[in-house]
Amino acid sequence: MPIDWQPLQKLIDAHQRFVISSHVRPDADAIGSEQGLAKYLISLGKSVRIINPSPSPPNLTFLDPDNEIQIIGRDVTIESACETDVHFVVDTSAWQQLLEVGDALKQSRARKVVIDHHVSADDLGAMEFKDTSAAATGVLITEFLEFVKADLTAPQATALYCAIATDTGWFRFSNVDARTMHCAASLIEQGVRPHHVYRELYERSSLSRLKLHSVVLGRVEQSYAGKLTHSFVSLKDFRQTGAQPSDTEELVNICLTIEGTEAAFLLVEQPDGRVKASIRSRSRVDVASVAEQFGGGGHRQAAGAMLDGPIEAAQSSLIKAFAQQLSPEDSKLVAE
Repeated sequence: MPIDWQPLQKLIDAHQRFVISSHVRPDADAIGSEQGLAKYLISLGKSVRIINPSPSPPNLTFLDPDNEIQIIGRDVTIESACETDVHFVVDTSAWQQLLEVGDALKQSRARKVVIDHHVSADDLGAMEFKDTSAAATGVLITEFLEFVKADLTAPQATALYCAIATDTGWFRFSNVDARTMHCAASLIEQGVRPHHVYRELYERSSLSRLKLHSVVLGRVEQSYAGKLTHSFVSLKDFRQTGAQPSDTEELVNICLTIEGTEAAFLLVEQPDGRVKASIRSRSRVDVASVAEQFGGGGHRQAAGAMLDGPIEAAQSSLIKAFAQQLSPEDSKLVAE
């Protein structure tokens, strides 16, 4: 059922000060959605701040050329973040992914609004505009801007196009539908140059990134008779190759390309000793339910979670968590 955007339009018309936030380690869908919405609000003469729980990855800084995104705890305090009439949260509705932004939400008296397409969710005490059938939050923001008949600038349209293109694997994932392509086409009509976007996203690799990929792909393993493919990245790998955490993007999707693989995961060791898991599926396997076992979540075919370390223990736990998703006869292979 299509979202009724009228209540959101009325809320925006009735207020002046806005804060927009997204999840920790923001991706292009998060940043692009924030920028698309922020520029619309600014065009109405509203006061707008984008405040995130962690910095944007280096490869996505082109989406914030004027360095306007603020980081809570670094650029702005929790108390300052509360000084707003409306606080938007886009591309997530999970407390775990908001960190100190979540603390601000809990303390703030502002109206809260969630715009999201993820299945996994917490009650943030917000007015929700959710559609789990949407391929990206960028789709939802684009549809809202179409509803209010907004005139988009080329940078604004580009930000939203990046949001949609990345969350669909450059339009190759199973979440792509006619609705997705309609949004993409409308954004191209408003100034997006797809070949330039692709170059920014995928053709600015570094030698250190390629070296990291070589190391990680060299240790790929399989479980459940080849139905589950996985690898990991340690802090030592980053030091030895000179790569950045953002350089791990796409590695889990490469694991998924092996014939016979139904699901894949990539583990990345964190400085605090925890282990970030990126989990993907191209089959009946519901990786969101797997991620939820560890306090994470996401979509049926793309999810994530944060596990306790060390990597070996996290890997063993995650492999075992797939037992319920795979056929009974393969359960004996869980320890492989």
